[in-house]
Amino acid sequence: MKITFEFDENLIDTEVIIKAPRDSNSIQHLAKMLEENAISTPKLRFYKNDSEYYLSINSILFFETDERLVHAHTADDVFTTKYRLYELEASLPDSFIRISKSSIVNTNQIFALTRSLSNVLIEFQNSHKQIYASRH
Repeated sequence: MKITFEFDENLIDTEVIIKAPRDSNSIQHLAKMLEENAISTPKLRFYKNDSEYYLSINSILFFETDERLVHAHTADDVFTTKYRLYELEASLPDSFIRISKSSIVNTNQIFALTRSLSNVLIEFQNSHKQIYASRH
């Protein structure tokens, strides 16, 4: 068996590729072991002031852009990230949904939706933070 590691700083999440001449019990066993031992809540790198933070994506309520920066909002804090919204959208779990040109929300953290004629107000669990989405 040959093992090769490739490192890419542009990746947000770890990707494992298994190449084999054919499927076998040992390959299935290896895949199962990798899945069971994988970190169930991946962490991303965030910044605030001069510090670097590694937060679980489950703690993120939503991402939004402000000028050229992408901000990640937790229940009681705001961090910046070097990722662009389109990069986050492609790599985040299905619980994160793009709600506008400038926002992605974590649907697992939504507490309430208040509909009006033109938009929807989204409120989050255990937080005073809110964000608007288009009615669509």
